[in-house]
Amino acid sequence: MDKPGRQPGPVPPTRYQEIADELATELVGLAPGTRVAGEHSISRRFGVGRAAARSAVQELERRLLVRRVQGSGTFVNRRIDYVISHSLRPSWHGTVAAAGAHPRTVVRDIACTPLPAEVAARLARPAGSPAYRLVRQSYIDDLLASCSHEWLPREVVEELELAMHTVESLDEVLRQLGRVSPVRAWCRVSLDVPPPEVLLRLRMEASQPAWLVESVSRDAVTAAPVMCSSAWMRADAVRVVVEMGSQPGEGP
Repeated sequence: MDKPGRQPGPVPPTRYQEIADELATELVGLAPGTRVAGEHSISRRFGVGRAAARSAVQELERRLLVRRVQGSGTFVNRRIDYVISHSLRPSWHGTVAAAGAHPRTVVRDIACTPLPAEVAARLARPAGSPAYRLVRQSYIDDLLASCSHEWLPREVVEELELAMHTVESLDEVLRQLGRVSPVRAWCRVSLDVPPPEVLLRLRMEASQPAWLVESVSRDAVTAAPVMCSSAWMRADAVRVVVEMGSQPGEGP
């Protein structure tokens, strides 16, 4: 009869995990967006090879404690919940601020151009109708988090180019100058690896997935479509949360 063997104990952490644990403790309390040591500095400090240093940084990334931005470095990360709901404004600035973070948006391109057929159908306009097309990059705590394409019928806001030079929030521009109250009428959320041009804009590696949020907003008063958008959001920057219906206990 075989004697019962000795029960295996917990697997001891490897060196890179020990390094990651020590660095994680040091990151507590640092402001989001603070630059942290790179692989070379970690390698010298802990007396390990670059492979172990790289694994330690990757472990911190896995825990969503840091974010690496190609060409810029590694930074303290704070992932927020980006909440999508019929009861909330379809506003990047408002949603990020409500999560306790600092939003910022930069317009990379804006032009008045004919509506493509697919976009025209979503906006209930004839294909070829004049519309504004915006390309924007958005930041959370000064870290790049999203790139978006937005289409607005020209008659909604006649002087959109001028307005976007003075007000960052497109939602506020629509409310103040367009005299409309945007609400989400349709939304689709998926997780996928972005196309090469989006990876470049978001400074992501080719294997990294991102959220794709597509939506159409209507005026709450007239129900007329006022905006169609497609936004890629870094998965290490936001967790997209879709809320449908009412809260438990609130009734229908």
